[in-house]
Amino acid sequence: MKRLGKVSHYAKQGFLVLRTDWVPSLNDPVVDKKLTVVGVVKDVFGPVKRPYVAVKPRVKNPENYIGALLYVDSSRKKSGSGRKARSGKKRFKGKRSRPAPRKRG
Repeated sequence: MKRLGKVSHYAKQGFLVLRTDWVPSLNDPVVDKKLTVVGVVKDVFGPVKRPYVAVKPRVKNPENYIGALLYVDSSRKKSGSGRKARSGKKRFKGKRSRPAPRKRG
Protein backbone atom coordinates (compact mmCIF):
# COMPACT_ATOMS: atom_id res chain seq x y z
CA MET A 1 0.00 0.00 0.00
CA LYS A 2 1.50 3.32 -1.10
CA ARG A 3 0.34 6.83 -0.25
CA LEU A 4 -1.23 8.54 -3.23
CA GLY A 5 -2.07 11.96 -1.80
CA LYS A 6 -4.69 14.25 -0.30
CA VAL A 7 -7.94 14.87 -2.21
CA SER A 8 -8.06 18.52 -3.28
CA HIS A 9 -11.55 18.67 -4.78
CA TYR A 10 -14.44 16.85 -6.44
CA ALA A 11 -14.68 17.78 -10.13
CA LYS A 12 -17.92 18.36 -12.06
CA GLN A 13 -17.12 15.40 -14.29
CA GLY A 14 -17.41 13.08 -11.29
CA PHE A 15 -13.73 12.58 -10.40
CA LEU A 16 -11.85 13.05 -7.16
CA VAL A 17 -8.73 15.09 -8.00
CA LEU A 18 -5.57 14.84 -5.93
CA ARG A 19 -1.88 15.65 -6.22
CA THR A 20 0.87 13.08 -5.81
CA ASP A 21 4.67 12.72 -5.92
CA TRP A 22 4.70 9.62 -8.15
CA VAL A 23 2.82 8.27 -11.16
CA PRO A 24 0.39 5.41 -10.42
CA SER A 25 -0.77 2.94 -13.05
CA LEU A 26 -4.19 3.32 -14.62
CA ASN A 27 -6.97 1.22 -13.06
CA ASP A 28 -5.08 0.82 -9.79
CA PRO A 29 -7.52 0.47 -6.87
CA VAL A 30 -7.57 3.45 -4.48
CA VAL A 31 -8.39 2.94 -0.79
CA ASP A 32 -8.70 5.13 2.30
CA LYS A 33 -7.02 4.60 5.69
CA LYS A 34 -9.68 2.01 6.67
CA LEU A 35 -8.84 0.00 3.50
CA THR A 36 -12.28 0.55 1.96
CA VAL A 37 -12.14 0.88 -1.82
CA VAL A 38 -12.86 4.47 -2.80
CA GLY A 39 -12.35 4.10 -6.56
CA VAL A 40 -9.84 3.51 -9.34
CA VAL A 41 -7.19 5.68 -11.02
CA LYS A 42 -8.60 6.88 -14.37
CA ASP A 43 -6.23 9.67 -15.43
CA VAL A 44 -2.83 11.15 -14.61
CA PHE A 45 -2.17 14.68 -15.86
CA GLY A 46 -0.14 17.80 -15.20
CA PRO A 47 3.57 18.29 -14.51
CA VAL A 48 5.87 15.28 -14.36
CA LYS A 49 7.35 16.10 -10.94
CA ARG A 50 4.01 16.53 -9.13
CA PRO A 51 1.18 15.16 -11.30
CA TYR A 52 -2.53 15.29 -10.63
CA VAL A 53 -4.53 12.06 -10.44
CA ALA A 54 -8.21 11.68 -11.31
CA VAL A 55 -9.94 8.92 -9.35
CA LYS A 56 -13.30 7.55 -10.50
CA PRO A 57 -15.19 7.05 -7.22
CA ARG A 58 -17.08 3.88 -6.35
CA VAL A 59 -18.66 5.23 -3.18
CA LYS A 60 -22.04 6.88 -2.62
CA ASN A 61 -20.84 10.28 -1.32
CA PRO A 62 -17.43 11.11 -2.82
CA GLU A 63 -17.66 14.70 -1.53
CA ASN A 64 -16.99 13.34 1.96
CA TYR A 65 -13.44 12.41 0.90
CA ILE A 66 -12.29 16.00 0.21
CA GLY A 67 -9.18 16.55 2.34
CA ALA A 68 -8.72 12.83 3.07
CA LEU A 69 -5.54 10.88 2.39
CA LEU A 70 -5.89 8.12 -0.18
CA TYR A 71 -3.63 5.17 -0.95
CA VAL A 72 -3.02 2.77 -3.85
CA ASP A 73 -3.44 -0.86 -2.83
CA SER A 74 -1.49 -2.96 -5.33
CA SER A 75 -2.52 -6.20 -3.62
CA ARG A 76 -6.13 -5.66 -4.75
CA LYS A 77 -5.20 -5.25 -8.41
CA LYS A 78 -6.60 -8.00 -10.60
CA SER A 79 -3.88 -10.15 -12.11
CA GLY A 80 -3.85 -11.21 -15.73
CA SER A 81 -5.21 -9.53 -18.81
CA GLY A 82 -8.74 -10.86 -18.42
CA ARG A 83 -8.41 -13.37 -21.26
CA LYS A 84 -8.63 -17.09 -20.82
CA ALA A 85 -5.61 -19.21 -21.66
CA ARG A 86 -5.91 -21.08 -24.96
CA SER A 87 -5.25 -24.74 -25.38
CA GLY A 88 -2.94 -26.02 -28.13
CA LYS A 89 -5.77 -26.46 -30.66
CA LYS A 90 -6.84 -23.72 -33.02
CA ARG A 91 -10.51 -22.94 -32.85
CA PHE A 92 -12.43 -21.65 -35.83
CA LYS A 93 -15.47 -19.46 -35.57
CA GLY A 94 -17.89 -19.67 -38.43
CA LYS A 95 -16.97 -21.01 -41.87
CA ARG A 96 -13.47 -22.11 -42.74
CA SER A 97 -11.89 -20.39 -45.69
CA ARG A 98 -10.75 -22.43 -48.69
CA PRO A 99 -7.17 -22.29 -49.89
CA ALA A 100 -6.45 -20.36 -53.08
CA PRO A 101 -6.48 -22.49 -56.25
CA ARG A 102 -3.10 -23.45 -57.77
CA LYS A 103 -2.05 -22.14 -61.16
CA ARG A 104 -1.78 -24.72 -63.94
CA GLY A 105 0.68 -24.93 -66.73
